Amino acid sequence: MTMLDRRDVVARLLRDRGEALVVTGLGAATYDVAAAGDDARNFYLWGAMGGAALVGLGLAIAQPDRPVVVVTGDGEALMGLGAFATIALQAPANLTVVVLDNGLYGETGGQRSHTSGGTDLAAVARGCGIAEAWRITDQAGVETLAAGLASPGAGPRVAVIEVDPAEAPRVLPSRDGGYIRARMQVALGLAA
Repeated sequence: MTMLDRRDVVARLLRDRGEALVVTGLGAATYDVAAAGDDARNFYLWGAMGGAALVGLGLAIAQPDRPVVVVTGDGEALMGLGAFATIALQAPANLTVVVLDNGLYGETGGQRSHTSGGTDLAAVARGCGIAEAWRITDQAGVETLAAGLASPGAGPRVAVIEVDPAEAPRVLPSRDGGYIRARMQVALGLAA
């Protein structure tokens, strides 16, 4: 079976994003989203490992009429497992958490992550109360997810996508947190 290319997956998910706001996890998830096209509605997290899903939750609560997509990796999701319980409790229908699962801690040297040893992040999310949580292993699943990203679900969604562990060249967006925050505020029509 050919594994999905993470860069291609993210590009497909964001191609028809509509008004979606995107929060990225540390490292490769940020590089993948930036490679798909820098946008004022992208909120890149630098050095906040474990925080992407909760930042996405806050944004989804603050902007209930806009879809919010978190793109993160399995290492970050593992570090912030409690986020799934909090997301389930708050239940924003406009939040989708996409976990790119390559089975590695890519930012710390490529050590095997818990998902390569059997931890199923979609099952963890369901166990926390997120009913729409599933694993994607093929392009058909990516297409189905992409078709629904711009519209709310019945509640929050978690999609764990198995991707090839191969590294792609880094595409580095701005690392200036104040700038990233201000440009998103402007994109949302808020004073910067």
